[in-house]
Amino acid sequence: MDELIGRLATNASIDSAVAEKTVGIILGFLRNEGPSDSVQVLIDEIPGAEAAIEASGTGGGLSRLMGGGLMAVGTRLMGLGLGMSEIQNIARELFRFGRDKIGADQMGKIIAGTPGLSQFA
Repeated sequence: MDELIGRLATNASIDSAVAEKTVGIILGFLRNEGPSDSVQVLIDEIPGAEAAIEASGTGGGLSRLMGGGLMAVGTRLMGLGLGMSEIQNIARELFRFGRDKIGADQMGKIIAGTPGLSQFA
């Protein structure tokens, strides 16, 4: 997790605490909306990912009742003070990291299998 947070903080020019919250929100979204097998492979390759998802409150349950989807993720990320260009940079960096960890094919399945995600790839 530290490697990913460091990459996001550096390449997207955001604070490490915001980067960690962002990772939790995005991974939680992927878990809820993406192809579960591929997403779990990614989560398993990121030490601390489960804790980040739990801390973000996007693990399911109540968060699903309150609305989900890409728009909800965008709203939550903007609530952290991120603008649309920063969100796009973060998503691209997260996808690069994912490709490094699980390969382009697996990451491609996640992007293709998650509604609305391809616009950030």
